[in-house]
Amino acid sequence: MISHAVSPSYTLWRRLRRRPRIIAVFSFRYDAHLVPDLLANITPFVDGWISWDDRQSTDYFSNEGVRQAELIRAASLHGAGWILAIDPDERLESGKVKAFRKLTRTHEPVAWSFRLRELYTPDTYRVDGIWGKKRQARLFPAFDPPKVDDYTLHRSWFPKDRFDTRPCGINLYHLKMISPNRRAARRDLYRHLDPGQSFQGRGYDYLADETGATYEKIPSHRTYYPPHADDGDLWMPAVPQDMK
Repeated sequence: MISHAVSPSYTLWRRLRRRPRIIAVFSFRYDAHLVPDLLANITPFVDGWISWDDRQSTDYFSNEGVRQAELIRAASLHGAGWILAIDPDERLESGKVKAFRKLTRTHEPVAWSFRLRELYTPDTYRVDGIWGKKRQARLFPAFDPPKVDDYTLHRSWFPKDRFDTRPCGINLYHLKMISPNRRAARRDLYRHLDPGQSFQGRGYDYLADETGATYEKIPSHRTYYPPHADDGDLWMPAVPQDMK
C-alpha cells in the first residue's frame, strides 16, 4: 500500500549529509491521475516521496489519521529530517526551492505554514473573507507519530503542542475548487461525513457559496508547474442523492 521513490545514489547521499533530508508524503484514491503532475511539481523541492495507494479501500472515506500516521512513520524510517505533507490536487509555487530549503535549516520544532490559494480557474484564486486568510502547515520535522484509533476530519498532520507553527512566504495552490460541480460535490461530501459539524463548526455550505466573491490572478512570478488543464472529474466520491 505504501510506495516510495528515494534516490539511493551515493552522490545524492553525500550531498544530503550537509542538510536535512526532505521527503514528501501523500495518499491518493479518486485523484490518482493527478499524481504524475504532483510529482513533477514537488521534485525540485524534495529528496524523495512516499505515497499511500488507497484505491483498494472498501470504506466510503478511509481514516485520514491512520494514513497520515503511517506515511509519517515510513518517511522517518527512510531517513527524513523534514516532511512535506501534500495532496495530489495541490501544487507548490515554482521558483522557491532556495527559500524552501532555507526553512529546513532551523533546528527548532517548527511547522511552516503556506498561504493556501484556492483556485477558481487554473490561474485565478479567491481572496475575499476567509479565502484570503487560509493557511496550511505542511512542512515540519520528522517525528514518531502516536497510534491513531479515532476517526476525525481535517486532522493536523502533526501534534500542535509539539511544534511552533510559523508562516512562510510560499504559496500552496489548491486545484479542487476550480470547477463549480467540484465545489458543490465537496460541500456535499463533507456534509455527509460531518452532518453535525463536529469537526468544523462553521459547516460546509460556504464551499459552494460565491456571494461577494473576489478573485486575483496569480502573478507571473508566482506561478506553479506543470500548468493545469482541468478534466471536469470530481476527484472525490460523489454522495448518492439518497444520502444527501
